Amino acid sequence: MSFGQGGPFDGPGGSSSSTPDWGALAAESEAQTRRKRRLWIGGGALAALAVAGIVTAAVMAGGGSKGGKPTAAPTASDEAAVPDDKPSFPDVSVPPPPNPRDYISDPKKDKAPLTPATLFPQKSMVVGEHSYPRTKTATTKDCTAAAQGPLVSSLSHNGCRQLLRATYSKGGVAVTIGIAVFDSPAKAAKVMNENKANLMPLPGGGVPSDFCQGTKCRMATNATGRYAYFTIAGYLNGKDVTGTETKAQQIARDGGAYAFSQITQRGKDQAAKAAEQQLKDAQKKAGQS
Repeated sequence: MSFGQGGPFDGPGGSSSSTPDWGALAAESEAQTRRKRRLWIGGGALAALAVAGIVTAAVMAGGGSKGGKPTAAPTASDEAAVPDDKPSFPDVSVPPPPNPRDYISDPKKDKAPLTPATLFPQKSMVVGEHSYPRTKTATTKDCTAAAQGPLVSSLSHNGCRQLLRATYSKGGVAVTIGIAVFDSPAKAAKVMNENKANLMPLPGGGVPSDFCQGTKCRMATNATGRYAYFTIAGYLNGKDVTGTETKAQQIARDGGAYAFSQITQRGKDQAAKAAEQQLKDAQKKAGQS
């Protein structure tokens, strides 16, 4: 038997089929096409992500852009050169606060009114838990008129300018406080060191005229700034003060503490007023500059 051109065909697998499997070939071709499409899509996505990352990094590094061009981040010198748009205020330089002690030491500064009403303004002397009503006040520029014994010469020789007194009483005892004014702390300290604390008692308001006259009373002297202060304390009934009693001793100690506090308060008040004026002057000067 003879065959023409359409005779038997042997393929790679040794197949002897006379016609190719067109359905299988078509399926294989479609599968390859799908694989190529997936590769193209995946590659495009990766490329897009890479571009986006580059753009983001450029924006972050440039701090924004103008006209589509990234700008460089400011350096330390650039930031220092940026003008401060905050409002500026004038510099108000205030001197250090005045020292209250200066105002009770220097007659040129100690200019506040000096009267019993300013030095003993309270109706009662209050020291800690103790309170004593005020019974009488007095003042004199003749300091020797409010002194007795050796204190007279001490006040006179050291140039006492004024002597103010106040008496407080409670529970059968009383104390007279005397505050003497001098031109300098040295004069006041000299009177204190001479220790001639013979203050004249100040009777009145229930305190008898013979208070601490001819009887033993407790006396003391001290000084602060240009002021020397004295106390004389005892019993209203003429009883002598002894070393073991406590009532006269207590009111005497309270009288000394009260005198000190009133003098120092005078310094504090004047210093506070001066500080307030300093602040006003500084603000005024700043406003004019």
